[in-house]
Amino acid sequence: MKKSTGILLGVLGAVLVLVIAVVGWGVSAYNGLVDAEQQVHTQASQIETQLQRRSDLIPNLVNTVKGYAAHEEEIFTALADARAKLSGASSLEEMDEANGELTSALNRLMVVVENYPDLKANQNFVALQDELAGTENRITQARRDYNDAVQEYNVRVRRFPSNLIAGMFGFEQAALFESDEGASSVPEVSF
Repeated sequence: MKKSTGILLGVLGAVLVLVIAVVGWGVSAYNGLVDAEQQVHTQASQIETQLQRRSDLIPNLVNTVKGYAAHEEEIFTALADARAKLSGASSLEEMDEANGELTSALNRLMVVVENYPDLKANQNFVALQDELAGTENRITQARRDYNDAVQEYNVRVRRFPSNLIAGMFGFEQAALFESDEGASSVPEVSF
């Protein structure tokens, strides 16, 4: 009897160790998914922060240009409308669409600036243009960091055996930040 009790306790101990190991792995996998998902949200927030920074620079740029090109009201209106749309965006997709409109309006503003040599030499305008260029670089980096975080998260969601935990707790793949349609085509410039 004592021998069978010892075997039974050994089997129960082994099962208990196995259960503890599986539960420990499950908790670790779940926490890893939570961390990766949070990193995706953090990087999305960085994109939003940089887009807001750019949006905040634009009124100063517009006011500087207005002094030289007051008759270019259509471009100023387009910039204001695009900024308002960006400020009201609630999702990454809406922000991306509004950002595209803002970029288009900024590009039209820069074409107007080419017609005013005095403006291009204005120190305030040059400083704002440099600040805007730096912000564009930050936006690009924030998008790259976001996509890196999404890739890491999506791999965790799909890789076995963590995909079992992801499926049980509703972790779904995140969308990559993709460039606008036509971004790979060369823009046409005419004078």
